[in-house]
Amino acid sequence: MSQSPVVLGLDFGGTKIAVAVCDMSGGLLGSVALVSGPDSPAASSLERAMAASHSLLQDVAAERPLGAVSAATFGIPYDDRVDLAPNIPGWDEVQFGAELRAAFPGVPLAMATDVKAAATAEARWGALSGCDPGIYLNLGTGVAAAIVSGGSVIRGAHGAAGEIGYNLRSTADVGRPLEQRVTFEDVTSGRGLMAVADGALQQRLTAAAIFELAETDPVADRIVSAFLDELSHHVVNLAIAVDPARIAVGGGMVRSWARIGPALRRALDAGVPFAPQLVLSHFPYDAPLIGALALGVQAARSTSGEGAVA
Repeated sequence: MSQSPVVLGLDFGGTKIAVAVCDMSGGLLGSVALVSGPDSPAASSLERAMAASHSLLQDVAAERPLGAVSAATFGIPYDDRVDLAPNIPGWDEVQFGAELRAAFPGVPLAMATDVKAAATAEARWGALSGCDPGIYLNLGTGVAAAIVSGGSVIRGAHGAAGEIGYNLRSTADVGRPLEQRVTFEDVTSGRGLMAVADGALQQRLTAAAIFELAETDPVADRIVSAFLDELSHHVVNLAIAVDPARIAVGGGMVRSWARIGPALRRALDAGVPFAPQLVLSHFPYDAPLIGALALGVQAARSTSGEGAVA
């Protein structure tokens, strides 16, 4: 009797690359994580991910066929490039889909932005299940959102729905091209917070360390307060536009949820006509990888004629 297929999922993040293999029911068979970041060349990062993927498949599913590969990445993935991907130099020039197809020839491939993959996981198995509409807000190395409607994640005409990191910050930004303005993500993301604190505190700290220092240091407290005010401004406007039943928040920065959560809650209650529920995501740190696996299982089932994953 032939073995049932497995699915390979990859999540290319700003600081790490996560790889996992699951069975067709979504059961995890194994995973591995690699360090990544701005100092890791784009081509090298992709090569390391492919090598880790083949090694993991050999370790946990050597005798089983590969039903699909699914990859989530910061930026918008295509076969020949990744758009809106500033975190790793050269990532926009990587032939993303083509490289994956070459590494796994003949295997169905699904691709998504990391935040849309995360929203898929939350809508299917997590905090946004049954919410219509719902918003997934990712606070990590970058900042972005995804809107869930009718159980599906809204992609947008160019795959860029929810890319709030590019939001204008004031009326002074109107009519100014991107390269001439400071975007929302430039200041209100893990990377942006670290850059602001680096200049004001004269020391390089992680986002979590800045939040911790803010409990006792007045300069750090002012930095965090300004960060939360701007974050809240944009989240409130997004909630007014979408009228979600619930906002689920994930990403590395939710480790500081004790301060982020109450600030967002106060802003939503004060500013939104029908204030939504606000919760931590069910998969706060690994939703993009879980979403990639879910999309991979769906692709494998569609190819085999079994229908979409539940």
